[in-house]
This record gives sequence, C-alpha cells and structure tokens, in this order.
Amino acid sequence: MDAIVIDKLSKTHRPAWPWQQAVTTLHEVSLSVGYGEIFGFLGPNGAGKTTTMKIVLGLMRATTGTVELLGRPALDVDVHKSIGYLPESPYFYDYLTAEEFLWFYGRLGQVNPSDLQQRIPTLLAQVGLTEARYRPLRKFSKGMLQRIGLAQALIHDPQLVMLDEPMSGLDPVGRKDVRDIILGLRDQGKTIFFSTHIISDVEMICDRVGILAKGRMVTVGSMDELVNRNVAQSVEVICEGIDGESIPLVKEVAMRVLQRGNRCWMALPGQQRLEEVLAAVRQAGGRLVSIIPHKGSLEEIFLERTSQRT
Repeated sequence: MDAIVIDKLSKTHRPAWPWQQAVTTLHEVSLSVGYGEIFGFLGPNGAGKTTTMKIVLGLMRATTGTVELLGRPALDVDVHKSIGYLPESPYFYDYLTAEEFLWFYGRLGQVNPSDLQQRIPTLLAQVGLTEARYRPLRKFSKGMLQRIGLAQALIHDPQLVMLDEPMSGLDPVGRKDVRDIILGLRDQGKTIFFSTHIISDVEMICDRVGILAKGRMVTVGSMDELVNRNVAQSVEVICEGIDGESIPLVKEVAMRVLQRGNRCWMALPGQQRLEEVLAAVRQAGGRLVSIIPHKGSLEEIFLERTSQRT
C-alpha cells in the first residue's frame, strides 16, 4: 500500500460564458508515492501541479479519477488530521507573532497545549526563526513567511507532508535549510510530496520524481531510472601532445573537439568506441590526461520531455 495513490485524475473547468470553451487542465494523471518517500512533483509554471495538489487535498473536485491518501479516500475528513500542507502563496494573520501563529494552528490541529509548549520552540529553531518568535508576521520577509509556513505544516506532527513550491522566495541558505528539514522528516519515517520547478532541489533530495507537462504525466521514476533510461552517457577525454582534429577517428567519433595549445578536449557520445579513440591518440604520440564520464542530468530529461508537450 502507498501513501498517495492518484488514478486517472482529470480536471475540466466549465466555461463562465456560453461562447467560451471548456478547458481541461489535467489529463488522466496517475502516480503513486510510497510511505517514507520524498517525491518531487516537477513541471514548468502552468503545468497543473497546484491543481493536482488541491484535488489531492480535497480543496478542489476532480472531473474524473480517484485519490487515496494513507489508505483512505482523499475526501475522508479524518485522513486530513495526518496531513500537513504548505500552499504556494499562503496568507497568514499578519497581526499574530510567530509564536502566536503556531499556537493558533496547533490548536486548530487539536494538539494538546502541553505538547505545543514543547513543540513550538523546537519548530521555530528548526526553521531558523527563534529570534523572531515575538515579531508580528507583517514584519516578516517573504523568505521568513515561507519558513513559518513550513513550521505551520509540521505543527501537528503529520504523517504526510504536502508542500507546494516550498523553496519559493528563499535565498540559497534558506533553501539548504528547507532541504535539510525535508531530509530530516524522511528520517522520521514521514512521506513528503512537494511540487517545484527548481530542478536542482529535486536532484539533491528526492527518492522519486514525476514530471508534469501541459496537464499530463510524461515520466515517473527514481533518479537513477530516469537518468539511465532517458539520457545517454557521454565521456569527456582530455589529451596532450596532439592536434585532435588531425586524427580521422577522433573527427569521426567525437561530438565536439576543442584545441587549446597542445591540449585537446573531446566529448564522445558514449563509451562504445572509447578504446579505439585512445589507441588512435597514443598512435599519434598523444598522452592521456583524464577521462570523465558524464551521466545525463535531470535538467536534460526535463527539457526533453516538456518540450515534447509544447
């Protein structure tokens, strides 16, 4: 059993006026997220990530399809007690201090006052807001609001954490802190589902990734599966003492050849003919400096798959 099961989810928006056409923003989206997993929901702006998350959370009705959370239907009210959620553009009561804000949401989540007294200082420290605990939220920067929003999502110790663009508005230090928090949640056995368009964040922390484009799932899998399955490995070779472009085999095999003085840099499309190229280099009097294999990146996969939907 998985923590999240989405099956053939579609959403069509009815037109506001008779002369307008209905717009379908999701087309039979299906995916699953295992317990204790960090799942990155990746896609360009307007791909339908937020719409999907709102349907999963019961904030919007799907036209067709089903969603199960923690083994129960997504519309089951009781299951929401085990879910923490940070929306993409949260709105908070800005006259409350950080401590009052967490106390308010903790009580909404039916957390005991005695537990809140211990949990609030811990969460504020976790998101780096201890010194701002008595400051009103109206004096918070966008990054600070994102941090307190993350603390709000965790105040009731949820089993499933849903984060919509959690790195939005954060500086590099803040993004690292949020990544560390997410990794810590996984170590506690929690399931994390977060949407983003920042590819580097997904590469660093996700166990599995789903790419959404134009309302359709174009690929789902682990990082290793996606990289090894979708993008061929290239090899960077650096040699000295030769002119690479004067060697016929190098010109035939290499995708690119750059010459800097007596040093030659070449990019090969894979390892299939690497030994032949090295033999030709040695025969021409060259000396090998380095061989660096390069795996395909998630960015390459993302650009390739999303461009197919434009």
